[in-house]
Amino acid sequence: MQDFDPLLPETFDSANAEYAELRQRCPVAHSDAWGGFWALMKHADVAAAATDSATFITSKQNVVPAVAFTGRRPPLHLDPPEHTPYRRALSPLLTERRVARYEPVIREICAGLLDAMVAKGGGDICEEFSARMPIRVFAHWMNLPQAQIDSLAEVGRRYNIAVQSNDMAATKETSLLLYEMARKLVADRKAAPLDPAEDATSALLATRVDGAPLPDEMIVGTIRQVLVVGIIAPTVMIGSIAVHLSRDQALQARLRAEPALVPAAVDEFLRLYTPYRGFARTATRDVTLRGRTIPAGEPIALVYASANRDEDVFEDASSFRLDRPNMKDSLHFGRGTHMCVGAALARLELVVALEEMLARLPAFELAGEIIPTRFPEIGALSVPLRFA
Repeated sequence: MQDFDPLLPETFDSANAEYAELRQRCPVAHSDAWGGFWALMKHADVAAAATDSATFITSKQNVVPAVAFTGRRPPLHLDPPEHTPYRRALSPLLTERRVARYEPVIREICAGLLDAMVAKGGGDICEEFSARMPIRVFAHWMNLPQAQIDSLAEVGRRYNIAVQSNDMAATKETSLLLYEMARKLVADRKAAPLDPAEDATSALLATRVDGAPLPDEMIVGTIRQVLVVGIIAPTVMIGSIAVHLSRDQALQARLRAEPALVPAAVDEFLRLYTPYRGFARTATRDVTLRGRTIPAGEPIALVYASANRDEDVFEDASSFRLDRPNMKDSLHFGRGTHMCVGAALARLELVVALEEMLARLPAFELAGEIIPTRFPEIGALSVPLRFA
């Protein structure tokens, strides 16, 4: 039973066009790819599944296609209540108030990368900017020394490209390197702990459940997850924003002239170019949705990118609007117990990145072919730009 085939070649725009058609024709769709999976296309269905953690669990398979081959990585790979101690340890370090202190660091990182692009008159905004910036920001948040920041930045960039290019050999190689980094970081913090209120690794090591510490390998898995969870989505998002602004020079000029509009623009870009289409759940029982029965035990992709363009929820959903009255309905950071714990940091990165792009780059336009990413992300992997 094949309602759509995610393995077919795509362009930057083709997946969203296909999802619009599926929302009308087959909103609970099945594909035979990767051993077979279901895909929820409608906003109501995606939101309901994301908030029903008893019926739709994440511990069996958390993404389509399944790419984890090195063990479980909390909190995303665990269901409540098992995932809760890991999330509780990280959450205080990722509040909007706490992450605001990183704004000068993010701005400095953005400035250095963008100025290098300006000096040569253009370049690939993904390869030269968005694949590098978030890794360096996360490294600072993790309190890594400069040598480890440089190492993580390079390995993280290679992992990022490997995952999005579906290069499984390189994905496995770089994933294992990231695990090594995580193990070293845990060992370093065990030997010389930092304040748990200031450091994620130390917070996880200090956490107790019924008086017992969290298992070492699960802490390593969490750190490994944290090292990369904020890398890939910003790369794709910034690439997609650059495509949109290259195509809409009037909007680019307006945002450049009125930087106060950038935060609202970022929220609408997050809705319009939600970078995920493959976060997965598995039904614990047979579930019937819109006349189709999903058998228990089969993977289900929650296609956030489709949900956020659902015309039943967002008027003129495929268009960019700065003043949407129901922006709160956007699912770009997920819903429920697995809503993105790093949402505040991710949004801050995107706002600062766009502010700096508009302030430092001359008017920009596309200078070559846009290369799209693949499942589980959606958006741009490569966006060559030229400057006016």
